[in-house]
Amino acid sequence: MEKHNLVIVGGGPAGLAAAISAYDMGETDIIILERESKLGGILNQCIHNGFGLHTFNEELTGPEYAQRFIDEVNKRNIKYLLDTTVINITNDKHIKALSTSGLYNIEAKAIILSCGCRERPRGAINIAGSRASGIYSAGTAQKLVNIDGYMPGKEVVILGSGDIGLIMARRMIFEGAKVKAVIELMPYSSGLNRNIVQCLNDFNIPLLFSHTVIDIKGKNRVESVVIAEVDEKLNPKLETKQEIKCDTLLLSVGLLPENELARGADVNLSRITRGAIVDDNLMTNIEGIFECGNVLHVHDLVDYVCEEAKEAGIKAYEYINNKDINNYSKTEIICENGVRYTVPELIIKNNDNIPLTLKLRVGNVYKKVKLEVKCDDEIIYSRLRPVVAPGEMEKLDLKPDQVLKLRNANTIKVYLRSIEE
Repeated sequence: MEKHNLVIVGGGPAGLAAAISAYDMGETDIIILERESKLGGILNQCIHNGFGLHTFNEELTGPEYAQRFIDEVNKRNIKYLLDTTVINITNDKHIKALSTSGLYNIEAKAIILSCGCRERPRGAINIAGSRASGIYSAGTAQKLVNIDGYMPGKEVVILGSGDIGLIMARRMIFEGAKVKAVIELMPYSSGLNRNIVQCLNDFNIPLLFSHTVIDIKGKNRVESVVIAEVDEKLNPKLETKQEIKCDTLLLSVGLLPENELARGADVNLSRITRGAIVDDNLMTNIEGIFECGNVLHVHDLVDYVCEEAKEAGIKAYEYINNKDINNYSKTEIICENGVRYTVPELIIKNNDNIPLTLKLRVGNVYKKVKLEVKCDDEIIYSRLRPVVAPGEMEKLDLKPDQVLKLRNANTIKVYLRSIEE
């Protein structure tokens, strides 16, 4: 049995940022457990640029961005184990992990879960058709091309307009493939607008909204896909179906936080985000277990992941060092009128912790609205937004006086209001 003050599960950008932050606060007994053979997480296969604009004020590739944090971890001599898979966490913070060296039993004072997320597979979206080869998730195709040096195919259709799918559309063009179309079930994209412009529009790749794939044809290899427009209830209009010849179908149909370990530790999970329900210390309902990054909720930018992870590292340090951060009552945030969720979901009452940022996503595309926060009968925050969309996370940086009102409220509501009301 090993004992460590802070155990971080996941050595991607969130785990690395949390470790650095906790160390800089004064906590030196830290260990990072990473199942891959190197630190960096998903960034290692993201060789396109565009990372680091917020954190470093320069454009970096994914591996370059990750290396900045890996260097800082090594500079501090923070311990980490690679090729180590955590197989179980209990609610009294005992961890079992398996590696090439054997089985580890670790007892922790605090745990930060930074396990990231995974892609939804074909089985989760129920597409009819054969089980021919040539069907990949966009992330798998990215790894094949960028890490392993294999091309998935030559004529490609992409289902879903998530950021990974948009980026892979451009990547496949760069590698000589032809991208026939990007098909999106919803009437809006789930990716960033800049990726639509840079990855699709710049290469004349059509993006078909309110469409889906209803059939996959091919015996041994994909030969074509059948697509159709959908109605308001997302049911296919069979009279609109058309067939697109292709040998590859990439799926970019959403990301799911990797929360099997959290579930095993009796952590309460959100039905909306699939991540843990946390308070503004990023602590779950299990005392001493924290979550941050894409395992908590899916972020747009890795810079936001690292900002959140740094906060988790600070709060874990405070918890370990007996700063009383959990013995307070909490108020649940109620999401209404277009707001799907907020992180955090719970606000600690009568706490003197002033800096607080609410992150949220909306459930549709809305134009000319105000994002508002209401405490009891008082609107403490109101900001005009010309457009809000599900693909872009909103961040509400609250001022000290607004935070104090939030912490003294019995009812907190976050919602959208049309400026025409």
